[in-house]
Amino acid sequence: MQITDVRIKLINQDEKKLRAVASVIIDSAFVVHDIKVIEGSEGCFIVMPSRKAPDGTYRDIAHPLKTEVREYMRDKILEAYEAALKESN
Repeated sequence: MQITDVRIKLINQDEKKLRAVASVIIDSAFVVHDIKVIEGSEGCFIVMPSRKAPDGTYRDIAHPLKTEVREYMRDKILEAYEAALKESN
């Protein structure tokens, strides 16, 4: 699996922890939208798209099954996020 494109939409919300929303294209054939880039106490991390369940919990709509794939996606998205920040300044 190769991520062939990452698109970042920066969010200008000084008070909130949401920094950007990403879309990734996998193998030029499949897209996942609405991956959030969140600012945490130890740096940025990603949150996969989710939906609120009737019991009030949130469940991922799509997510990697393997840790290595999640880390690969995280690294590619955060790399694109950093590039978008530099470009916006």
